[in-house]
Amino acid sequence: MKKSFRIKKNDDFQTVFSKGKSFANRQFVVYMYKKEQNVPFRLGLSVSKKLGNAVVRNRIKRYIRQSFTELKADIKAGYDFIIIARKPAADMSYADVKGSLIHVMKLARALQGEKTDPLK
Repeated sequence: MKKSFRIKKNDDFQTVFSKGKSFANRQFVVYMYKKEQNVPFRLGLSVSKKLGNAVVRNRIKRYIRQSFTELKADIKAGYDFIIIARKPAADMSYADVKGSLIHVMKLARALQGEKTDPLK
């Protein structure tokens, strides 16, 4: 995933947390915030130390980034997303992570082809 698709600055994270909407399932919480310009989506990740050591946390982040890379064509443009991993995500395979992310993105209506925009 290119660096232009990532959220790194604390100000950007705080904007999404304060002004965005959240959607969740048992494994992930997704915050999404609609930006004014229609640029490609950006992704921020938050994986707590409570989930495991650095190896486990980095594996979860790799799985999430790869899932978003594969779903890139289906994700609506112009949004900032922050993904927060919950405890069950530490024991999941890549296929499980991708399925769970698709589920929570459908709840958020963030995938192309969804009928309504949840932030309007």
